[in-house]
Amino acid sequence: MSRDKFCEEVKAKFPSISTLADKEYFRLWGDFESDLYSYSWFECLANALNNEMGKGKPPKDYQGLFTFISNGLLIGDEDIKKAIDVAFVENLFWNVPLNACELYWNALPENLKDLYFGFHRKKPY
Repeated sequence: MSRDKFCEEVKAKFPSISTLADKEYFRLWGDFESDLYSYSWFECLANALNNEMGKGKPPKDYQGLFTFISNGLLIGDEDIKKAIDVAFVENLFWNVPLNACELYWNALPENLKDLYFGFHRKKPY
């Protein structure tokens, strides 16, 4: 499966957060689309989740998304893995209150935690 196809599947399975990610993409990039659209979109997905965390949305609302992305990391090609690692996980928890970070960290699958910790060298809280 390609990164673009994986992005389409995330959008189809999780339309509410995907709509917020689309708005974030438009805010940052306008209607610009390139062959890196889906890569950049995963960064916008992380930003949308950060906003949701900051608003106090419960982590259980996004457990299915985290599991789906975790599975994508396990079975995806290198482009998918890079988008999950660099565009998505590295941008999670940016400017999120510490108490929300801890709740969401506990809901994050271990392989995504490993990526986060591998880059940041610490938990987000």
